[in-house]
Amino acid sequence: MRDDVERLRARTKKFALRVIRMYDALPLSKVAQALGYQAFRAGTSVGAQYREACRSRSDAEMISKLESTLQEIDETSYWLDLLVESEIVSKRRLESLTKEADELTRIFVTTVKNIKHRRK
Repeated sequence: MRDDVERLRARTKKFALRVIRMYDALPLSKVAQALGYQAFRAGTSVGAQYREACRSRSDAEMISKLESTLQEIDETSYWLDLLVESEIVSKRRLESLTKEADELTRIFVTTVKNIKHRRK
C-alpha cells in the first residue's frame, strides 16, 4: 500500500514537471501563454492536491481531497484540449501528456470509488 502511494506521488510530480516543460516550450503569443498558464496552474496542482490527500485524517477528508485532485486533472485536460483545438500545439505533441492525464483520472476515480465502497 505504501509503495503504491509513493509511486503515485512520484507519478503526479512527474506529470507536473512535464506540464512545466510543455508550458516553457509554448510560443510567446498572448493566447498560447494564457492557455498554457492555465494548464500549468492546474497541472502542477494535481500532485499538491494528492499530497494533501495522503495526509488526510479520515476517509471523508481523503475523498474530498482526491475529488479536488480529479478537478485539477480535468481542468488540465481542458486546457490541453484548447491548446490542440486552437492549433497552437499539435495533437501529437500533447498526446502522451493527455494520455497520462486520462490514466491519472482513472486511477483517482477508482480510488475514490473504493474508499466510498469501503465506508458502506
